[in-house]
Amino acid sequence: MTAESPPEKPAPPVDDLVTTSHTLRTPTGELAYTATTGRVVLRHEKHSDGTFDGHEPQAEVFLVAYTLDGADPATRPVTVAFNGGPGSSSVWLHLGLLGPRRVVMGDAGALTPPPWGLVDNPESLLAHSDLVFVDPVSTGYSRAVTGGKPADFHGYTPDVETIGEVVRLWITRNERWLSPKYLAGESYGTLRAAALAAYLQDRHGMYVNGLMLISSVLDMGSIRFTEGNDRPYPLFLPTYAAIAHHHGFHPGRELREVLDDAEDFASGDYPWALARGSRLPTADLDRVAGRLAALSGLDEGYVRRVRLRIEHHRFFRELLRGTGRTVGRIDGRFTGWEDDGGGEVTSYDPSIAAITGPYTAAFNSHVRSNLGYASDLPYEVLSGRVQPWSYRDFEGRAVSVVGKLSAAMRANPHLRIHVACGYHDAATPYTAAEYVLAQLPIPDELRTGIEIRYYEAGHMMYVHEPSRLAQSADLAAFVTGSR
Repeated sequence: MTAESPPEKPAPPVDDLVTTSHTLRTPTGELAYTATTGRVVLRHEKHSDGTFDGHEPQAEVFLVAYTLDGADPATRPVTVAFNGGPGSSSVWLHLGLLGPRRVVMGDAGALTPPPWGLVDNPESLLAHSDLVFVDPVSTGYSRAVTGGKPADFHGYTPDVETIGEVVRLWITRNERWLSPKYLAGESYGTLRAAALAAYLQDRHGMYVNGLMLISSVLDMGSIRFTEGNDRPYPLFLPTYAAIAHHHGFHPGRELREVLDDAEDFASGDYPWALARGSRLPTADLDRVAGRLAALSGLDEGYVRRVRLRIEHHRFFRELLRGTGRTVGRIDGRFTGWEDDGGGEVTSYDPSIAAITGPYTAAFNSHVRSNLGYASDLPYEVLSGRVQPWSYRDFEGRAVSVVGKLSAAMRANPHLRIHVACGYHDAATPYTAAEYVLAQLPIPDELRTGIEIRYYEAGHMMYVHEPSRLAQSADLAAFVTGSR
């Protein structure tokens, strides 16, 4: 009888990057660029009992980098981009707005059928900046190492530290410490970008030139409808009004006129009425309820029944209830159907449903056919595996990076901020972004470094072609400093 051999340990993970060469025709000429695609192994310095035990693999993080051939790294910017969720891969910014290829899927009311398409993107930010798209752990092809615990990465602080290490590694290995550096985040990715700017400064002495905050949320308390928090109700109203306008509830009026009315009411009488509660006189209740109903497109009786407090998931169901349709959260221009016409909230977001298929198909084709990277792992476009997401740093208070961003700006007065807002975005409404930015504790001279741009679309405003073109030009101007 022989003793059994101990099981073999799995081979240590290694980077599996592949490079490919490409060209892109742009309005200013042809670009020759290199794509680098694959997973980078992240390691941490392990210590036990005061002894250094080496660098232990923690995760394999997937990224796609596009770099212009022959460019001077001293002057060539680099932009690190990611989306949000938490649980989202970077596919949206990658194939919707910034990258050298983009999805063709149509738009609200004119969607094209499967299998959709993928075309060159002449407006790609690659004309002005190298691009690095990063998928957080458990999204895309990024995973914890064999034997590792994915939950260790699913939270505010470990997420910032992980992405920060990816940025440090890429910048260091590619000798880009002296390049202009930008961070581009969308949705929760804007909260990540703001925290990351502060983390890179504090931990690695890496100062970035600018943040691109697309569909921004820096203070979750401004958008979370929780008991005792009346802040979101007025901040969502102008977005409700924009969505109502799109669906015909403000006939004969221009969008800007409707928004002006909604913004005026949301900054004055509406929060005042909410604060008065049961002390609000009947005449004032009648006036406020009537105006709130007219702006939001909802029935006045409904507005009264909810005590003037229109929760966003209820709004998506209520606005078009008479037609049997619902509206999208990510983009209120999109509509869908439910199996139960009497439900209170929607069971799915029709705007997410509309864009998930095209982007998933496009990426899975692009990564193998164009980038030469093969994996049998499923590419997790939107992953629920990151839940529950840990916010233990913010126990007992709203999740906010206002302090982090303000500290980063005060320490680095050259840090510029670009904020992109969609009028029909009911996930991160534009007036909430304006409100939070106005509260930043920074000196007035630093406020000149903040710019806000608006688009007549939703959260992923680039699915709307006029907005995509305008946004591409705005980001190019921000990176080049030409505005």
